[in-house]
This record gives sequence, C-alpha cells and structure tokens, in this order.
Amino acid sequence: MTEKDTTHFGYREVNKDEKAGLVAGVFDSVAQRYDLMNDLMSGGIHRLWKRFTIELSGVRPGHSVLDIAGGTGDLAAKFSRLVGEAGQVVLADINYAMLTVGRDKLLDHGLAENLAFVQADAQYLPFPDASFDCITIAFGLRNVTDKDQALGDMLRVLKPGGRLLVLEFSKPKNPLLSKAYDAYSFSVLPVMGRLVAGDSDSYRYLAESIRVHPDQDTLKGMMEDAGFARVEYHNMTGGVVALHRGVKA
Repeated sequence: MTEKDTTHFGYREVNKDEKAGLVAGVFDSVAQRYDLMNDLMSGGIHRLWKRFTIELSGVRPGHSVLDIAGGTGDLAAKFSRLVGEAGQVVLADINYAMLTVGRDKLLDHGLAENLAFVQADAQYLPFPDASFDCITIAFGLRNVTDKDQALGDMLRVLKPGGRLLVLEFSKPKNPLLSKAYDAYSFSVLPVMGRLVAGDSDSYRYLAESIRVHPDQDTLKGMMEDAGFARVEYHNMTGGVVALHRGVKA
C-alpha cells in the first residue's frame, strides 16, 4: 500500500477503504452509553464547549443548519429551538446506531417538527449546493477518512456567508497539562470505557485518534485551503479542545 492508499485508525495505519467500517464498529459499540460517557469523561465540561459553539454560530430564527456527525443530538436540540418553526435542522451521522439514539432522544423531547435525520458521509453530503446557513461538526472530523474532501463538500453545501464550526479535541499548549491529559486518556479512559460501556478498546481508539488529528494551526490551514475565509480558532480548556470557525465568501 502506498501512503495515498492509507490513513490513520488511531495509531494503526490502515487502508482508506477499511477506516469507515472500523469507525462504525467503534460507534456501534458505544452508542447506547455515549451520552453518559461524555459526561463522565469531561466532567460535564463538554456542555460548555457546545454552548460556546452555539454562541459563535450566529444561527437565528428561520436559518437552516446541518449538524454533521451529530450523534445523539446535543447541538441539534439547541439549534432546533433557535431556528424556530420557520427554520430547519438536519442531524446527519454516518453511523446508524448513533443516528437512531439521537433521533429517539430528540423525538422524546418533542423536537420533531423542524428536524430531519439523515444517514450521511461527511465526504459525500447528499444535499444541493448552497443549502445551509450554518454547518457544525463536533468531535467528528477526526473520524473522517479524507478530511480535505469533507471540508470541500461542507463548503459546497453552505450558502454564501454561511459558517462552518468545527469543535474538536486538539493539542494542549501547556506541557504539564499535555502530560496529565495523556496519562488520563491512556490510563483512565479505557478503564472507564470497560466499566461503563463494556468496551475499553473503543475508548483507547478515541484517545489515539485525538493524537493523530491535525493540531490547531494545521486544521486552520486545511480550512483555508478548502476555500473558507476568515478562519479563526478558539482554544478551550487549555487547548484540550479547539473551536474552528470559517465563512464561505
């Protein structure tokens, strides 16, 4: 296999054709306990990261929003209330198990009228050009096989002036924080995954996938190369997480 034929699955080098199936296995395994594990892993701080994403989205009543890799629907629920009856939110995820959990949760909360649920690959979005005012992808880009292709397709389906927000784990700036974060990720998370979700391997993969994901400046450059303008990022929790924002000119 040549370098062009391979990609990362955690620390493993795998054929690009294999990655989607391997990632699907991870999320099939963790879907039912995903929300609980998010709260436990982050101490609930993930809710603050998502709230900041909402604040920077600029979403208003009547807007159309696409939440890619939307999983169990945390962002979609908030956007649904923001856009109101005149707007629409599409919750998209490549993984059927995650999409089902998200759909059932949002329907249970009575948020069906302005929501649509679509199983979709971020690299091949099944939407017309210039369809959305805002696109978000939270903790999903690192699982995409071809990130450049996905960013290009996100740009395609955004309306001119629309915003992309990428919320993702990134690289801590402080060496001491980075060391503590590594110890937590590789010692505590797999044990927590085994005890709570019955799956330590999937959470070991999630920790590895964060380490091979592009750092803040690299991702900023990738968004600019894809055609986004005014790209900026905001570090949160010392750079453990970063929110990148770009605009379609």
